[in-house]
Amino acid sequence: MTLPFDGAISRFHDEDAPKAIRKAIEKAGKRDVLADSYPYDTEMDKDDYEDAITDLQLELVKFQADVKETGKRVVIVFEGRDAAGKGGTIKRFRENLNPRVARVVALSKPSDVEAGQWYFQRYVNLMPTAGEIVLFDRSWYNRAVVEHVFGFCKPKERQHFFDQVPEFEKMLTGDGIILKKLWLNVGRAEQLRRFLKREKDPLKQWKLSWIDVEGLQKWSAYSKAIRETFKRTHTDHAPWTILRTDDKKRARLAAIRSVLKDVNYAGKGELDAPDPKLCGGPDIWNA
Repeated sequence: MTLPFDGAISRFHDEDAPKAIRKAIEKAGKRDVLADSYPYDTEMDKDDYEDAITDLQLELVKFQADVKETGKRVVIVFEGRDAAGKGGTIKRFRENLNPRVARVVALSKPSDVEAGQWYFQRYVNLMPTAGEIVLFDRSWYNRAVVEHVFGFCKPKERQHFFDQVPEFEKMLTGDGIILKKLWLNVGRAEQLRRFLKREKDPLKQWKLSWIDVEGLQKWSAYSKAIRETFKRTHTDHAPWTILRTDDKKRARLAAIRSVLKDVNYAGKGELDAPDPKLCGGPDIWNA
């Protein structure tokens, strides 16, 4: 079988990955969590997860109905390292929602026209109208992390972004938009394990890009950029919610609960709080 990027991910594992990372992957069973700092040793039981996610799906449907009825405008930003589980979490958010009410925005590289505009302009054009939920699969925070790590923006452009983003988000929330910013964080060993699985699965190889491959060598640079981003953009009006995603099941439950707990909607049921071991502010982020 031909591997994408000539097997660059497997080659990184064999030749460049830290010894401790390789050892963690090789010793682990299918359901084992790899990160020593993660508060659970194994993934959540599947039956327990299915029961919990079913209840939360019902709450999301009630939330959607209320958004449509009352004209709420909701923005949920999903950010995080590659393979942290953004796409899977977004899928669970909206799998039972009406796509006319809940839409996903996943932007590609800016066009020449967009590159010449105010940086936030193309995001402004995609904000929700009354009665709509917009889920951003990556967002304006590309400039803070990915663009910076790969040299796609100049330092002064990134500094300008940090100067403007708190006010930009204050304008959104000040106009009544409900803004939730989720950062999904995955451990280094688990990230590599997920990449290796994608590399060998013909149905998932499309998820890989050269950014993923090159990014394997830039773990520390990413960590530094992420740490600075939290410091500069975790505000009272637009705080970050950090989710530790080494176990996707627990992370998806925590993500949905973290959004629903802060929003009032008709028929809201009793909700468990997000697991505080996995969900919180930047203080729980683990590089």
